[in-house]
Formats: sequence, structure tokens, C-alpha cells
Amino acid sequence: MANSLKIKKGDTAVMISGKEKGRKAKVSKVLPGDRKVVLEGVNMLTKHKKPKSQTKPGGIIKQEGPVDISNIMVVCPGCSKPARVGQKIEDGKKLRVCKKCGAEF
Repeated sequence: MANSLKIKKGDTAVMISGKEKGRKAKVSKVLPGDRKVVLEGVNMLTKHKKPKSQTKPGGIIKQEGPVDISNIMVVCPGCSKPARVGQKIEDGKKLRVCKKCGAEF
């Protein structure tokens, strides 16, 4: 299994399945080893933290959880629609290309 994914940090992605289907969000973290990504404001988890000291109190914290890469699609900046991502080699550099409209990003 290759560690390179077609989704990068900073991309806009849309959920295509799951409880938050249809939501668009920015990719904040990519976990290539687990084939998961973390999207801003999607898949919110509740974490109970113990107090470490009097300066660091505990409490209930909401944070984003990872989502499997098969449940999201990258939104093309050219056509603003969810699209599959292809690769094109130009002048020795790999470019990501939208399979729908051919826009490079």
C-alpha cells in the first residue's frame, strides 16, 4: 500500500457517506498510514479530560475525529464539484488534475 494520497492538507472536501453526508469542510490533517483525514468541524468527538494541575483544568472537550479517506471526495476549485483526482506529469513535476473539468490544482 502506497503512502501517497491524492488528498492534501488545505483541500476542500465533501463527505459522500456517513452521518454527515454532503458537508463541505477544509482538510486540517492527513494520516496516510491509517488512510484517514481530519476535516474541520466534521465528526466531532467528545473527550473527557482529567485535570493535570490547577493551571490545566479538566473538562469535556469537543474535537474533530478522523474520517476514512473512502468517505470523502475532493472538491475541484475549477468546477466547484466533487471530483476524482488524477495525476499529470509536466516538466518532471506531478500535478493533480480534476477528472471532470481537467483543471489543475
